[in-house]
Amino acid sequence: MGLIALRLIGWVGMWIVSLGVLVVYLSPGFTPLFVPLLGYATFRAVLQLAYIRPSLYIRRVLQQYPWKLLTGVPRGRNKHPAVQEDEMWLELPNPERPEEQIPLLFLSGMRTFWWMRRFGTARTKPELKAQIEPLWFAGDPRFIAVIAAGSRGGTTPRRLHLLYQITATGRRGVAPIDWDAGPEALERARRSGAHVPAPVSPHPHVHPR
Repeated sequence: MGLIALRLIGWVGMWIVSLGVLVVYLSPGFTPLFVPLLGYATFRAVLQLAYIRPSLYIRRVLQQYPWKLLTGVPRGRNKHPAVQEDEMWLELPNPERPEEQIPLLFLSGMRTFWWMRRFGTARTKPELKAQIEPLWFAGDPRFIAVIAAGSRGGTTPRRLHLLYQITATGRRGVAPIDWDAGPEALERARRSGAHVPAPVSPHPHVHPR
């Protein structure tokens, strides 16, 4: 989050300085030279604003779930047979039923190109695929999670990316589902920012008179 704020300040500052130089020190004839720079700085600043919300969710997820190092995680760039969306995916075990594999999709298009290259195809270089092996993972694949690649030394996560189930987004017309998760798992996911069903209160037992 702090890095995003610094980048935003940097691009806004570049835009202001570039415009100031153009207006104060240069003649109007230099305007065509500065238009691409101003346009690019605007684009990058808006992009940083778009990163703020995912970064806040990433922070919430990491406050609730510890990092795990996973190896051999099934993944693909083509449509997963169990879902309707045609997106890249990972398969991760259900925390409460490890024999069940849950597809977790890359539903957001932001910052996915780096991951797409490393998911790769049969022609992808092994050294690229090795950059996400093992995979850093934090979260619950039934609701919301964060993945990351390891640093060069493999000691810290980098390239953090938010993943979530579409049923956990709270979008209009999309009802949340509980995946038969227990109350503690649902509450943990809720604190992470996922939309989950409200807990069902048990019916009071009425004793016959």
